[in-house]
Amino acid sequence: MTVSSPTRSRLTVSGRPISNHLRDVSTLSRQMVGHFVENVAPCGTLPGDALQGDVTAVTRLCLELTLGRLDGRELPHEIELVRDAAAEWAREGIPVDTINHAIHEGFKLGFDHIMSTAGPADSATLVATARRMLEILDTITSEVALAYVSEYRGVVAEHHTAVHTLISALLGGHSTATMARECGIEIAQSYQVLALGLPPHPDESAPRVDGRIVARRKLRRVQAELARSCGERALSLLSIDGGTVLLPAHMFPDEALDELIAGLSQAAQVPVTATIVTAETADIPDAADRAHELLDIVSRITAGGGLHRFSDLALEFQITRPGPAREHLSAILDPLDEHPELLETLRRHIANNFNRQRTARLMHMHTNTLDYRLKRVRLLTGYDPAIPNGLWYLTSALVARSYQKRPSE
Repeated sequence: MTVSSPTRSRLTVSGRPISNHLRDVSTLSRQMVGHFVENVAPCGTLPGDALQGDVTAVTRLCLELTLGRLDGRELPHEIELVRDAAAEWAREGIPVDTINHAIHEGFKLGFDHIMSTAGPADSATLVATARRMLEILDTITSEVALAYVSEYRGVVAEHHTAVHTLISALLGGHSTATMARECGIEIAQSYQVLALGLPPHPDESAPRVDGRIVARRKLRRVQAELARSCGERALSLLSIDGGTVLLPAHMFPDEALDELIAGLSQAAQVPVTATIVTAETADIPDAADRAHELLDIVSRITAGGGLHRFSDLALEFQITRPGPAREHLSAILDPLDEHPELLETLRRHIANNFNRQRTARLMHMHTNTLDYRLKRVRLLTGYDPAIPNGLWYLTSALVARSYQKRPSE
């Protein structure tokens, strides 16, 4: 945005042009920088050479730009220098709200300086001066915002690409030292390797709604929550269906991860399912494969949601290994192929931790009906779901059957 005012007359206070009251640019800029250090965080934490160099130079530049505009002159070169400074601030990670706050503080100081020299007869001129300074402020903040956002997007895209390359290298078992230096990320000795599953949001299948937009928004919420909870320490490769996350093990102990997954579920607005394997950096490829195998097991045999560890799934993991044992266990349920309602009842009963009342309530049936169906399961399979040994075999059979090859496979 540019305000063009070449025909405007000079404003005067106490008989002198407004700009004359701000003419001592060197002194004013030093005073303003001192004010920033005391009142605008994090200016006070900047190194001395930055304060004496860039911050002072840009403050002086804004003063000169303001003087020119107050005199009705355009200063395109100064505007370009302000844009360059904003881009540099974006690269250095200085928050944009801090920048805008400092700019506004500078204008307040400048106007206070003009006010201090005004007399009772200057009230109308001060109103016109305030309007013109607001126009100048609008120009500067707009140019700063546009340049900052443009540069920041480029920095984020560059960093995202570098991080994507780094995690791909870690998952592929390749050397990562050079890429890690380029990203500014220190490689940990060991990682929590998380496999995430993101189920569809209900709105993804809603009529007259673009499901792709809903899915992308779900993913962005998850990524934002991951960044909020873990910062740049989390390395992730995610899609709308899930993916892989690497967290330095020394920063994210196992017991802290349940809360993280709960936060991701809240952000996604769907139950996020995760499995975890801890591994040394060199073993990340195998650990990621194992974590995703575990995630596949969870998705086949449970309703999903929450964090699942290998210790919770060791039996299921072993049962799903190919071989005659898996085929034998799976065959236990063959007699139920013609009775899908019995197979579904058994599955739901096991998933509900064998709670008869809960299973009956969720399946909208009386407990007597549930007992009748479980009795028929015993008669058809030879295994009684009412006793531990029979229930163990039936549970194992359900796990094994979930890995039977489908006709399309």
